[in-house]
Amino acid sequence: MPAKPPAGAGRRKAASKEAVKQAVKEAAKESVKVSAKPCPICGKPATAASRPFCSERCRDVDLNRWLSNSYTIPAAKDDDEDAE
Repeated sequence: MPAKPPAGAGRRKAASKEAVKQAVKEAAKESVKVSAKPCPICGKPATAASRPFCSERCRDVDLNRWLSNSYTIPAAKDDDEDAE
């Protein structure tokens, strides 16, 4: 016959489950916190999960712009290059 658990063991287990649930909720809140800077694509508040963007969609839009050469880095022509 199995041994009985000590008195109050069930309550401790339930209390620890509640503590774990509370910790998970707090961790979820931390991962969804809004940063101070807005999304560079749409201007909505950025989320930690997609930082610096507000969503995966805006992240993909930005990637597409880079891959399609929509973004360029301005450069000034040097006179030495023209002389050659």
